[in-house]
Amino acid sequence: MARLLLLCAVSGLLLAAVATMATMATIPPPEEAARMARYVLHSCDWGALATLSAQEGLRGRPFANIFSLSDGPPGPCGGSGVPYLYLTDMEISVQDLEVNSNASLTVSLAQTPYCRKHRYDPQNPLCAHIIFVGSIVKVNDSEAGVAKKALFSRHPEMESWPKDHNWFFAKFNITNIWVLDYFGGLKIVTPEEYYSVKP
Repeated sequence: MARLLLLCAVSGLLLAAVATMATMATIPPPEEAARMARYVLHSCDWGALATLSAQEGLRGRPFANIFSLSDGPPGPCGGSGVPYLYLTDMEISVQDLEVNSNASLTVSLAQTPYCRKHRYDPQNPLCAHIIFVGSIVKVNDSEAGVAKKALFSRHPEMESWPKDHNWFFAKFNITNIWVLDYFGGLKIVTPEEYYSVKP
């Protein structure tokens, strides 16, 4: 039985790796900025979330922190485009958000095999990164199941995090999107364009 479970686990990891590599082979062209934004978010498991600090000694200053995220289960289906997070009020950035929910979120293909394969430095525009601006909001009960599936499918460790930390599901409510995926500067994508395309 243990061997069967191990075999299933290894098979699952191999399928996920093949799906990731297949996805990486179909990166959208630079002229499709909205698709690129959806593609990069879905390819990433974490991002840098910047808040305005509410902490003593840092009040009002930018403060960036790393958070696990997901817009849906891994694989070629493309996800929802909504960045979901699993948060606790004990976290320093969440304390900032309780004072001012505005934030920016940066995700980059530097965390995927794509940039390593092409030997792109994370700062190289060809190693695409997306900057989302908006706010963090708790999800309502009807959306909590979607957020849970999206996050726990990519970050199974989350299920075992201490219950007394009062974890909750949240999402990044996107108002502005900047795409840097090629030379010549940032491209602006509206949320409407972003959500209307298939990655």
